[in-house]
Amino acid sequence: MKYVMRMFTLAAGLAFGTAAMAQTVGIATSNPGSIFHNIGTAVANAANKAGLNATIQPATSPNQYIPYVASGGIEFGAANLQEVNYALEGKAWFEGSANPDLRIVGLVMPLVEAIFVRADSDIRSIADLRGKPMVDGYTAQNTILPQLDAIYSTAGMTRADMQPVQVPSVVAGADAFIAGDSVGFIFAHGAGKVREADAAVGGLRALPVEPTEENLKKAREHWPVAFFAELSPGPNVPGVEEKATYFAYPQVIFTHAGVDDETVYKLTKALYEGKEQMAQTFPPFNAFKPEDMAGDIGVSQFHPGAIRFYQEMGILKQ
Repeated sequence: MKYVMRMFTLAAGLAFGTAAMAQTVGIATSNPGSIFHNIGTAVANAANKAGLNATIQPATSPNQYIPYVASGGIEFGAANLQEVNYALEGKAWFEGSANPDLRIVGLVMPLVEAIFVRADSDIRSIADLRGKPMVDGYTAQNTILPQLDAIYSTAGMTRADMQPVQVPSVVAGADAFIAGDSVGFIFAHGAGKVREADAAVGGLRALPVEPTEENLKKAREHWPVAFFAELSPGPNVPGVEEKATYFAYPQVIFTHAGVDDETVYKLTKALYEGKEQMAQTFPPFNAFKPEDMAGDIGVSQFHPGAIRFYQEMGILKQ
């Protein structure tokens, strides 16, 4: 934790506010090129427009910065719901280190994820990865291993069916793929790193999942909040060659119990009213549904400041 706190202290934040008297808040994200960096940047822009001076502070992965937010080291963070729930209860890679002060601001758009391979390869399905070198390890981003397990399970495989290429994070995994060390990499659709990889290798192919109830049940054994989402080809989703189904799960903006209610209220309102602004920054926010911000968050709780806004809007669903 000392290293993480020092990292945040030294991080050069990207300021998105200009008003001299605007209240300054921090948003923890993962590294540039990652989905959470993109989400955090979009949220910061919406916060700025609403009068909050938001600064994003990147770290390697959510399993580093979620506890930092929980301890009050920074006001907000962007992460996936499953990992926040694990951190809250001290489960999985947070075993023995519960973070009871974590609170949810709101659900944002879902993260839709795929394993990407070269478009000119003969790999056309997840099953075709069997026996080939594939990114693995994710020592700095524990959340990825059960997601890989979930995706592989839909093809009746496990990570042991591939030759492991050890990487610390999804960004490093994409770099290993670009370098030719791995035949594929896992990443979120729409992330900047996917576009970089697409350009670097001359085109990507995103491997879909077969959307059966049995496959969804298998995936949820590894990633309980998983669902399947359909995507169509478009400029913002390199690798999607035709309408197909992919692995997905909810994303959240989260905070800690000690952040004052008014600050959380303002950010919640900025999110609710800022879809157009956020989609201009990061196009996957076109899938964001503000009316669903107060949806099912499992074992987590909404912050009182968020609850106040949702009650005013009549959309609180829990």
